[in-house]
Amino acid sequence: MSGGLLSLLDDVAAIAKAAAASIDDAAGMAAKAGSKAMSKAAGIVIDDAAVTPRYVVGFAAQRELPIIGKIAFGSLKNKLLLLLPGALVLSLVAPWTITPLLMFGGAFLCLEGYEKVVDLIKPRSVAAEVEKALGLTPEAEEDAKVKRAIRTDFILSAEIMAITLSTVATASTWLQAVVLAVVGIGMTALVYGAVAIIVKADDVGAAMAGGENATFRAMGRGIVKGMPILLKTLSLIGMVAMLWVGGGILVHGLHELGVHGPEELIQGWAKAVAASLPVIEGFLHWLVAAGISAVIGVAVGALCEPIVHHLIAPLLDRFKKKPAGA
Repeated sequence: MSGGLLSLLDDVAAIAKAAAASIDDAAGMAAKAGSKAMSKAAGIVIDDAAVTPRYVVGFAAQRELPIIGKIAFGSLKNKLLLLLPGALVLSLVAPWTITPLLMFGGAFLCLEGYEKVVDLIKPRSVAAEVEKALGLTPEAEEDAKVKRAIRTDFILSAEIMAITLSTVATASTWLQAVVLAVVGIGMTALVYGAVAIIVKADDVGAAMAGGENATFRAMGRGIVKGMPILLKTLSLIGMVAMLWVGGGILVHGLHELGVHGPEELIQGWAKAVAASLPVIEGFLHWLVAAGISAVIGVAVGALCEPIVHHLIAPLLDRFKKKPAGA
């Protein structure tokens, strides 16, 4: 009896050691995948952090953090409830669909970026903005902006999760799931924590400007005056990032599907330009490749705009308005 008990305890100890080793493996892989995803998806992460603040513009200060909280919660749902299981299923059942789906998302980013370029060149009139918002309560307007932000986040999150999955492609399914969950939660906390700091910085500056310490008052006034410039800069970065990320996704997607010419041509040009200044060769290589990808993004967005707004959108509106049972 005692021998059987000792044998059982040995088995339990072996299982515990195996479980501990698996946990260590998951933690190590999550850290590795997170760092690789961060480096490869830097443009996407910057885009996410740069784009989100614009969704709280125009709302009362007390609604800023709740709106960011709603978007962050929606982002977590995107990653953990939709993208994580979807990525695992597709990688097991139909891995060939992942690249075309990512390219579809890249085209969406190109369209969003192109529309921002158009707004920058030819801003919408105040009358058009008023007409668009006519009849919307503050709650309805808030819900509409949150839904749009979550929809955009879905595409950005999909790219991050896909890059993460590619770094752990040879791991077991459960390890992939753990790594995707850890990276998804970490990226969400990083992006929306930064966004919360950005949008509340002006309130902090105003509080400092009203204090008694002269140095703090000067710093507070500087923050208040600088925040509009920072937000405009972030909006511009978000627009450019959407275009270069979207264009880059499409070019790399073509490469994955066997059409190597565009990516090889871009890399060749980037390498040739970068070689002219070895001191900043790495940065120059990235800048040229990102710039060409952004130009491609503008072109793709311009092609998608009439298709989406004059064909797909009217069809969707007609389908939504179709009476039940008709």
